[in-house]
Amino acid sequence: MIKCGYTTIIGKTNVGKSTFLNKFLDKKVSITADKSQTTRSNIYAIKTLEKTQIIFIDTPGIHKKSEKTLNKVLRKKPSEVIHDVDVIIFMVSGTKFDDIDRETLELVYQSTAKKILVINKIDLVKNKKNLFTFVEETFQKDDFFAIVPISAKNDDGIDLVEKELEKALPENEFFYPEEISFQSKNFEISEIVREKVIRLLGDELPYETAVVIEHLDEKKETFEISANIYVSKQSQKSIVIGKSGEKIKSIGIAARVDLEKKFEKKIILKLWCKVQKNWVNNPISLESFGIKS
Repeated sequence: MIKCGYTTIIGKTNVGKSTFLNKFLDKKVSITADKSQTTRSNIYAIKTLEKTQIIFIDTPGIHKKSEKTLNKVLRKKPSEVIHDVDVIIFMVSGTKFDDIDRETLELVYQSTAKKILVINKIDLVKNKKNLFTFVEETFQKDDFFAIVPISAKNDDGIDLVEKELEKALPENEFFYPEEISFQSKNFEISEIVREKVIRLLGDELPYETAVVIEHLDEKKETFEISANIYVSKQSQKSIVIGKSGEKIKSIGIAARVDLEKKFEKKIILKLWCKVQKNWVNNPISLESFGIKS
């Protein structure tokens, strides 16, 4: 029996959706950081097993409402896909369940897709018996096709999610060749650079950064890349550049390591930092930065 279908991963920010997806696929397709709004687009990826093909959609995390245009755009992303998938993975973090989790679950209930509850970060739950109490008191078991506790960080339970997805997906011939990339190189490169900005400057800089690729020149053995890191204020530009340019240099070095691993060739990366005032509230700026409403 051949199976194939679409699966989306939905949860609030920082529950570990992107980490889970990267572990599940055994390759990096979605950037990760301990900051909200790391994922800004719906990320598509494929896992092809012997008799099952799973097409994943990783969505931005649901976060608190804000008047900023960027926040409003990101909050809409998960709802764009819930009615066009076969399975929804609803992910929560350990035994934590707050109003945003509850709001996210209400969104999940709007879909007729099969639902799998994945309880991530169980490595942080000291008494594992609390997991059973948490499920009993928080959810209606009959609402879920399966309930799977995992630790994506420790690669624990990923195989169990795979087995449940194999059961849940419909009978279909494979939709795609085994190897296919949905994201453009432009997008992949900008995301890798942005990840390094978030990781290296996360405590000093808010999420108001965007990365735009200005030039790509890929040759047989080298790949030349020029990119702009955009911020909202002049003071933020100083943080990104750092004293004597040390911070932006560190960002470039960290990004280059990942890019050379990904493309298997020498990377020549040039980064600049520019100010585009209040871009998080400007729909035209958001569109030009690849964040589409």
